[in-house]
Amino acid sequence: MDIAEQLHKTIQDYIDRMPSLSTTVTKVLEVCNSPKTSANDLNRVISLDPVLTGHVLKLINSAYYSLPNQVSSLARAIIMLGLNTVKNLALSTAVVGALGKKSCFTALPMDAFWAHSICVGVTAKALAAARSVPSAQREEYFVGGMLHDLGKIPLNTCFAEEYAQALQLAALEQGSLLRAEQLLVGVDHGLAGRLIGEKWRLAPSIIDSLALHHAPEQAPDEYRDLVATVALANLYTNIYEIGSAGDMFPETPFLMSILDIMGLRWADLMPLHEIVQVELDKAQVFLKLTERENS
Repeated sequence: MDIAEQLHKTIQDYIDRMPSLSTTVTKVLEVCNSPKTSANDLNRVISLDPVLTGHVLKLINSAYYSLPNQVSSLARAIIMLGLNTVKNLALSTAVVGALGKKSCFTALPMDAFWAHSICVGVTAKALAAARSVPSAQREEYFVGGMLHDLGKIPLNTCFAEEYAQALQLAALEQGSLLRAEQLLVGVDHGLAGRLIGEKWRLAPSIIDSLALHHAPEQAPDEYRDLVATVALANLYTNIYEIGSAGDMFPETPFLMSILDIMGLRWADLMPLHEIVQVELDKAQVFLKLTERENS
């Protein structure tokens, strides 16, 4: 077995040992992806899972929504939040539950990583809205953005010393972390992200956003817009330094190529600032709910 195969096997073994998405979360994703789904359908699935039920009720009763009266009915909470918000909460809960423990973060800063991930999600969704992507599809952009960097977690856990060196090299050269990973770890977070997406049986478009957000031109035509949008949202989040996933120096030629793929100018992103901030405040509530469970 050569070195590349050995590295791949180490990562694959780690991902194989990761928790699978719970049956409830898998069912929630399945139900929400059906165009005929109603709040009642979702209520039937979630009511069988006391933990997720608790998260939904905590979210609707959180300070963010500032409701005058406490909501104690799951069915009412689902109607008030909307199917997509509940789906995102279920997936966020599952992901942070599986990969949000401090032991998963040896070289990467955990809180900054999740802040970065959530901002990429809300920016991708805001970009989709600004470009008139149908509202039913916009949540997929949020999920693709939020999950895009998950592949960094097994890399920084399995190869902590090499990953710390890759982070240092990217900072020193003010260059791409992906390139530093390939050089010092021997495998990059795009490959690891694809393996996680396949293990969790995520939608092909989401798997491509994990695997190809540094090379959206390689995505199939049907998913290229989503992957390019996640790539641009990632650049936006890095440029404005909202959180950090270790890739702090976006390269101008790559930024220009993404803008070109999407038919945009950088100035077109300026009106998004306020929208992103509002959505970021809302999405951070998801994270706070699950952080309490993990602490």
